[in-house]
Amino acid sequence: MSCLRTTLLSAAAIALALPLAPFTPAAAQDSAPASSPVQQGPRNIIFVLVDDLRYDGMGFLQPQLSTPNIDRMAREGTYFPNAVVTSSLCSPSRATILTGMSPRNHLVVDNNNSSEEGLTFFPRYLQQAGYQTAFVGKWHMGDDTDTPRPGFDRWISFRGQGSYWPADPSTGGEGTMLNVDGEHVPQKGYITDELTDYALDWLEHGREQDKPFFLYLSHKAVHSDPLPPPRHAGQYADATFPLPASAANTPENYAGKPRWVYDQRNTWHGIDFFYNADIPMGDYLKYYYGALSAVDDSLGRIMAYLREHGLEEDTLVVFTSDNGFQIGEHGLIDKRNAYEASVRVPLLVWEPGTVPAGAVNEGRVRNLDFAPTFLASAGVAPPPQFEGTSAWQLWDGALPASKWKPGDFIYEYYWEYNFPHTPTTFAITRDNMKYIQYYGVYDRDELYNLATDPDEMHNLADDSAFDATKQELRAALFAELTNADGKHMIPYMQRQSIGAVRRLAGGTRAADFPDDWYIGANPGDRFDGIIPDSPAKTAAHAEGRALIPTPPLREVIEQAEKEGGE
Repeated sequence: MSCLRTTLLSAAAIALALPLAPFTPAAAQDSAPASSPVQQGPRNIIFVLVDDLRYDGMGFLQPQLSTPNIDRMAREGTYFPNAVVTSSLCSPSRATILTGMSPRNHLVVDNNNSSEEGLTFFPRYLQQAGYQTAFVGKWHMGDDTDTPRPGFDRWISFRGQGSYWPADPSTGGEGTMLNVDGEHVPQKGYITDELTDYALDWLEHGREQDKPFFLYLSHKAVHSDPLPPPRHAGQYADATFPLPASAANTPENYAGKPRWVYDQRNTWHGIDFFYNADIPMGDYLKYYYGALSAVDDSLGRIMAYLREHGLEEDTLVVFTSDNGFQIGEHGLIDKRNAYEASVRVPLLVWEPGTVPAGAVNEGRVRNLDFAPTFLASAGVAPPPQFEGTSAWQLWDGALPASKWKPGDFIYEYYWEYNFPHTPTTFAITRDNMKYIQYYGVYDRDELYNLATDPDEMHNLADDSAFDATKQELRAALFAELTNADGKHMIPYMQRQSIGAVRRLAGGTRAADFPDDWYIGANPGDRFDGIIPDSPAKTAAHAEGRALIPTPPLREVIEQAEKEGGE
């Protein structure tokens, strides 16, 4: 742990909102509440995006965490526990948020050099409706440039991942720079605080006060390697953060899992050798959540500004993350895959007098739905390329979760050469059944009943009782993965290195194939694994017979030779 501590630099503490009592959310509503009050003109919108925050990384869900401002937002607003992302990776997720399109259509499919050509970001539509707009923070999309993007009147950003602290040019490297409306200026201090300073300066002095505003505040935190500011250093020194039960390397935890999951255990994205470092995950989380405390401070400053200026009832505030974060689930860390801890994100929505207070709404909201929801909340019609659905009536309480019909949740992740441990992944969740398949790997599918198995421990893909469900979801997934041209395409970017392929010497070796894949020669059902699954195939196997009986290949050849010689 000392290796991280020694990188912390001194900085002045910031005056923050006072801590509040722990939040206990109210139950979800079963019937539609009273209609929301009529807004006097377009509402203001503040969108706060955190990087890599777990779905449960908030104090009102984990008592050992101190996030008083996030907790207050939950107490005064609505918590959505079923928020998800359609691709759990920074750039694809951010592109989906900004374009209202899925990765197969916006084509920002990895964190490398995806093009933004031809894309329109939803703040452009807000500008056309009279909004003042600002982007402050981590863009991390497209060509790794910090150039101001269309749709924003104010622009403060940086290249790539950015840095928690400014680099010291006296060491021979370049100083860390921010792009402020096209001009490069040095980063001065701790990034979370500095971005908040810029955001508040724009709210106070930079915007036209008689126009509605949209502020997109995009934090670097809590992305690796997380560095809390000095005021939060040591905050969790005595805390214990337990790992999920599935982090253990046991046969039970890997039963039914694809080979790639076990193979990833001893890699950059595996619990045994994550980020190729030797810090235990329990210790890493002390820094991760210390960095989150600075984000909580930031939120407190933003909310205090709204209250001080009488804007709380005219401003919608949304707090979420670009993707989830695993801390050992199934032996994995980070994101990318289709498991719940990877795709689920925190989501809090706040607007006193409009958004129900202290409520928990079980309705599923995708990052694909943010753009149409923001436009709907501003009274702006969505453009035709949007693929998501406005959740505004869900957010303002006009529509209860029981009547919200979000449809299937489609997930897509495309293999990235830098981090080759996770294969191209497609998944569909319909009601509580999730089906996952992989592209280009010699591996098995997965099927889970999330209602009875929320931790995804029991793969039902090979259970004949669920054959019909698997076949239905497999067909639906393929149909829904078509792009805007009605085609099925696998986008990919140029390979530029071998990637993070190292493993810890003496650590876990590669996985074996499943036992039931090892058979004797000349089975009588040689072709059954190749032909499409069907009810007839399921019925035949249930009766212990092959759907297409096949004699040994030698007999087939010998018979053909015999017949050919006659």
